[in-house]
Amino acid sequence: MGVAETGGGGQPLTNEPKRKGEEPAVAKYVLGIDLGTTNCALAFAEIGQEGGIEAGKPRILMIPQVVGAGECAERAVLPSFLYLCREGEFQAEALDLPWTAPVKGRLPWLVGTFARDHGGKVPGRLVSSAKSWLSHGVVDRSMGILPTTAPDEVKKVSPVEASSMYLGHLRDAWNQYSGASGLEAEFADQEIFLTVPASFDTVARDLTIKAAREAGACHLTILEEPQAAFYAWLVQAGEDWRKAVRVGDLVLVCDIGGGTSDFSLIQVGEEQGSLKLERVAVGDHILLGGDNMDLALAHAVAATLKDGMDGLDANQRIGLIHGCRKAKEHLFGNAAEKKSAITLLGKGSRVIGGSIKTSLERSTLEQVILEGFFPESEPSEMPARGRRMGLTEIGLPYAADPAITRHLAQFLSRHASLSAESDLARPTKILFNGGVFEAVALRDRLTRTLKRWTGLEIPALPAADLNLAVALGAAGYGLARRGQGVRIRGGVNRSYYIGLESPAPAVPGISQPIKALCVVPLGMEEGCQGDVPTPDLGVYVGEPAEFRFLASTHRRDDQPGLILDRWGPDELVELPVLKTTLAAELGDQEGELVPIRIVARVTELGTIELSCRSRLDERSWSLEYNVRQSEGGL
Repeated sequence: MGVAETGGGGQPLTNEPKRKGEEPAVAKYVLGIDLGTTNCALAFAEIGQEGGIEAGKPRILMIPQVVGAGECAERAVLPSFLYLCREGEFQAEALDLPWTAPVKGRLPWLVGTFARDHGGKVPGRLVSSAKSWLSHGVVDRSMGILPTTAPDEVKKVSPVEASSMYLGHLRDAWNQYSGASGLEAEFADQEIFLTVPASFDTVARDLTIKAAREAGACHLTILEEPQAAFYAWLVQAGEDWRKAVRVGDLVLVCDIGGGTSDFSLIQVGEEQGSLKLERVAVGDHILLGGDNMDLALAHAVAATLKDGMDGLDANQRIGLIHGCRKAKEHLFGNAAEKKSAITLLGKGSRVIGGSIKTSLERSTLEQVILEGFFPESEPSEMPARGRRMGLTEIGLPYAADPAITRHLAQFLSRHASLSAESDLARPTKILFNGGVFEAVALRDRLTRTLKRWTGLEIPALPAADLNLAVALGAAGYGLARRGQGVRIRGGVNRSYYIGLESPAPAVPGISQPIKALCVVPLGMEEGCQGDVPTPDLGVYVGEPAEFRFLASTHRRDDQPGLILDRWGPDELVELPVLKTTLAAELGDQEGELVPIRIVARVTELGTIELSCRSRLDERSWSLEYNVRQSEGGL
């Protein structure tokens, strides 16, 4: 281990001023970007408007994109799909955009609507769920691993590269709009507010930042998606937001998109006679969303066909999933209809004549979605873990249990301390976000379940556009930072720990026990730093060392300097190990133990920096991940 116990002291956390150069000098606009699992969006608002937040109300940028071969159109969202074209697959002008002129003979790539639709027919060349891969610590997320099913002749891309390509398209769309409108507001000069799931750990956040930097985001701030959704509600409500909530309210933000489920709790308090908002809890990263629901419906409908799913080719299976999505949306939006038709094209030369006609019945929809994903479970029911084989293919760590209500029960039970004398946190308001909740039936099922659990009527706050709220809210947050709106307090969404090695006799076959030293508490604000009160600690210099880091989303009361000897299986999650060599100075012996103190800092981006500072002299060592080696940074 890199850090060993040796005595110590510390100082309270202090605010640190912003670093010189972090504030852009020429920004005219704030840009809010939702880098979604299935769709991206960009909202913008002008800085410096008179008259408060209404004067600078965010707007959505319509994004030019290829929607068919040779066809370009504007859409409110950019589907998060990347298609890696075969050489000569399309004529150069077929993929032309307002800001590009493809060079004949090059290997093009494509993002957006046509990438999604055409790529569904050629899955070995289609990159999807890049955002989910950013949070998957088992693989090297800076290496070319996508598409995972690509044939040998396809040059794969990394999740960071794919994310950067989506952001690059948004950059070019903004620059094209800015130029055509005479705004003179280049992307690189504006304040960029990029959203990430609240459940992203510091490694996934750093990789997202890396992708944004590669796309040209110079003045960047990271914001959690549920907070962005809440900011969208604040923008929409204007000054009336103070009438909608009161001191003591606990607002549950339930954000279910195409690929993930994200839960957060925002508490309404009071400070000097005014209402204040504070994000007090976030959930785990759960790979479960609308895509899972569409796939489940496709299997249910296929079971009614003669040869089931096995009787369909790859293109028909993709078509069935898309058809089920459209049928689901139609039935949820038209309560009087009993079924919705689905047509699948035939195979080979019988594309038209061999088509298959089927339908999604309302009874199937309700059984699969309501009972499968939103069952009326009890608050004591926790998600099933699922059986894991000893040997498995590397892939995304999808949730083993599809029941969103059970994941919500686990989240609320972990934060029961927020509600007095209760086995689970009791929200008093709920804010829905994500395209899944376009369905009124799903919102109603969740609110009824919460009422049964808590005995309380839990009204829903009127949401902004469920598919665009995150981008709109991110721009609204940018205005709030400029004094045009209320701020939500939050800080980091996890407690962070560093592993300590304790001196102990060596025993064959038994690994040395480690302890966990809390270095950053949950809620530590951006721009703050401070000494970590510790016993005597030391680091080994001049030889390879291993540093282990851990994190927790629900150990709310741990403070810097607390040392844990043991913890439950779900209490702490281990982050990627950092292997490095701390430089030794002239005169140091290789492997010499230097007594140190630890200083922790939360940057303005919300990332974590730790430094080990010698107690003997002025030397210090930064514990910072190398992105290529360890895929992130502390």
